[in-house]
Order: sequence, then structure tokens, then C-alpha cells
Amino acid sequence: MANVSLVTTFILMDLPHASALDTLLFGIFLVIYVLTVVGNLLILLVISVDSHLHTPMYYFLTNLSFIDMWFSTVTVPKMLMTFISTGGRSISFRSCVAQLYSFHFLGSTECFLYTIMSYDRYLAICYPLRYTGMMSGRTCVLLAASTWLSGSLHSAIQTTLTFRLPYCGPNQIQHYFCDAPPILKLTCADTSAIEMVIFVSIGVVASGCFLLIALSYVSIVCSILKIRTSEGRHRAFQTCASHCIVVLCFFVPCVFIYLRPGSKNAVDGVVAVFDTVLTPLLNPVVYTLRNKEVKKALLKLKDKVPYSSSK
Repeated sequence: MANVSLVTTFILMDLPHASALDTLLFGIFLVIYVLTVVGNLLILLVISVDSHLHTPMYYFLTNLSFIDMWFSTVTVPKMLMTFISTGGRSISFRSCVAQLYSFHFLGSTECFLYTIMSYDRYLAICYPLRYTGMMSGRTCVLLAASTWLSGSLHSAIQTTLTFRLPYCGPNQIQHYFCDAPPILKLTCADTSAIEMVIFVSIGVVASGCFLLIALSYVSIVCSILKIRTSEGRHRAFQTCASHCIVVLCFFVPCVFIYLRPGSKNAVDGVVAVFDTVLTPLLNPVVYTLRNKEVKKALLKLKDKVPYSSSK
């Protein structure tokens, strides 16, 4: 059955705040966005030019940096427009569809990628002698491709279920970007079945990935505790600490927004800011400040940059 929608434009609501703070918030989020893009681009550059970082772990990290850069780009520029112009709050129906698809595509892909990264650390620590053969270049490409394909399919389901319904009434989305829960509140039809399918779909993906990650790290901890030297245990724990931090920062907001009963627009908006604005910035910070190899590569890259001396 064809989907006929009377709504051609949606109006996005910005974050709840005093209007006097518009300029300040615009400046803060603009700086965060620029740092996010520059930080992730820097990681991509460092890993690409340093041959010592051409390993499976850093290959998956390049995928993560690429995702984070675009994950932030999908939502933050439009949010910035809502701070400086009332016209910036409007978004066409097709653009809303594209934004929702892109958001869930990148978010789902990142969720699957964290699972692959934990599996990579599990093999590296639990099977160090067989690791190189098990994580060959071809295997890494296939695993990374599977995360992108799975994310695309999962997002297509969310987007199709959301926009197959008729939208013929109010058009104000109580959120700063197009996401399924606030959009479904605007439809003219009963959404209980669709909401349940989306809830189960996101729940299965998030809980399944988190369970696999948890099982990987239980095995990793058991293997680390068998290491006799304290220095060896410290290095192994440090290797996985960065990944654990970003995994928690990703999954906690996701569970809070999508997998809890009831919904409060203001609270969801604040938590979504952490997920869409701060987490993509946190990843390059964590992986550079806590990673000796990346810091060493950054210093080498800095030394290669020619300095112009003023005479």
C-alpha cells in the first residue's frame, strides 16, 4: 500500500534552554564539533602514514573514527542551525528520512564494530600465537564489511517502519534531530505494533552485541590473570581499557533512550547530546591519551611537519 503523507516539512525543537544562551551554546557545540572532526581525521591520518599501526586493532579503529566523524556530522550541524535561526529548525520530509536512516545506519554499524573490536582483543590476548593467522587482512576486511552491511540493513528496517505510517497532523518533532520515538508520536495511525517491533529490534541488537562484548572480556580477564608478571598484566589491561571506556559511553545512553519504559523528551534530549556530540569526541581523546603507540605516532608525525622559522 502506498504511503501518502500530508506532512511535507517537520519542525525540529532545539534543546530546552534560555534564549539568551543561544550564542553561547552555538559556540560550545561548534567547538566540540570541529574538535571531533579534526580529532578523528588526525587518527585516520596517523594510522594511514605509520606502518607500525597497520594492524587489525588499528584497522578497526580507523573504521570507528570514520563512523564517529560522520555520526556527529549527521546531527550536529542541523542542531547548530536551530540556535541561530528559527528557519533552521525546519527539515523536509525526505531530509528527515535521510537523517534518521544515516543516524541509525552509523549507530548500528558502530554497535557491531565494538563487538568485532572486542573479539579482536579476545583473540590477541587469549590466542597470541595464532592471532596473526586468525586475523589476516582478508578476515579484517570481511569483518568490517559485515558491520557496515548489518548496520545498513538494521537501519533500513527502522526507517521503513517509521515512515510507512501516514503523517497528517502536527509536524513539530520534540527533539533536535529526526529519530524514531519522537517522530512516531506525530503519526495519524496506531503505532503500538511498530513501536514494539522497533523496541525489540534495537533491544536484540544492543543486548546481543553487549552480551558478546561482555563474554569476550570475561575470557580476556581470565587470561590476563594467568599472566605471571605484573608488567604483562598491566600492559594487557591497558590495551583493553580504552575499548571498555568507549563501549560503556556508547551503550549506556543507547539503553537509556531506546530500551527504558516511558520517555521524557527533555531528558532524552540531554542524554542524546552525550551520545551524538560528546561520545564521537571522546573516542579520539581516549585512544590518543591512553594509547602509547598512537601518541608515539603523533610525535613522529609532528617531527615530520616542516617548521618555518622567521628571520
